[in-house]
Amino acid sequence: MVANRGLLALLARQDGLITAVQAAECGLAERALQRRVRDEGWRRVAPRVFLAAGHRFTDRARVHAAGLWAGERGAVSGPASAWWHGMPTVVPARVEVTVPRRFGLRGYPGVRVRRRDLPAADKVLTSGIWCTAAPLAALETAIALPDGSAFLDRGLQKHVRFEDLYQAYCRNIGARGGTRVAALLIGAADRADSAAERLLISLLRESGLTGWERGLPFEHRRIDIAFPEAKLAIEVDGWAWHTDVDRFRADRRKGNALVRAGWQLLRFTWHDLTNRPAYVIAEIRAALLSAATA
Repeated sequence: MVANRGLLALLARQDGLITAVQAAECGLAERALQRRVRDEGWRRVAPRVFLAAGHRFTDRARVHAAGLWAGERGAVSGPASAWWHGMPTVVPARVEVTVPRRFGLRGYPGVRVRRRDLPAADKVLTSGIWCTAAPLAALETAIALPDGSAFLDRGLQKHVRFEDLYQAYCRNIGARGGTRVAALLIGAADRADSAAERLLISLLRESGLTGWERGLPFEHRRIDIAFPEAKLAIEVDGWAWHTDVDRFRADRRKGNALVRAGWQLLRFTWHDLTNRPAYVIAEIRAALLSAATA
């Protein structure tokens, strides 16, 4: 009876899952475990990991099973780890598990194995399974998503600090996707507005648009990018996580002053520039055409 209570408590903690080793520790021998699979509706959902009858194989259970399978030497990583940490993303169709380079674990359907030696600081036990720590999970997820900069922005607002992201990046220099991670960190740094302006200038040059100036004086302020002849002002916003209230209000006062002075005003974010460059250029062309025909 005591063993039964222990088994039920374990299943409740683990989304209905149990490993063969755990089952033996609860007094459920291998033969009894196989009988439950054969006769009582238990399912093998990963090598040596079973789902008890009456429990649904949810997305959470799927990630949990991968973590139990990998054990303490592995770590759920990438988007699945970010999801497990509660970051604003969806659980991927294929869960990634990171294991040491010389660890002979092979993936199974729905689970992909990545081999590398994780620094101790980048691995954490969370809700019963080992995962990559939140900063590394956030970085790996950002480069896996098409809107990675927006995801990382949301993560910085609620889940991770920039300093921790940077340290995770430094510990994993040379890892897959390092160039993209570096670009995202530049965008997320304290002078993200300057990085965004440089990116906008690159887009303007690539598109062949001319007649613009950077930092055109206006009253006691400067316009980020201006087309003086068309009286078109373009303001670039940095990432939301580091924009303080005073800066936000100052930017809005400048925008209002420009509109009162007869300027068209366009505002773009870092995410617009990185994820929707064609939209940015199309908006600028439309505004210039409107000014020319007014």
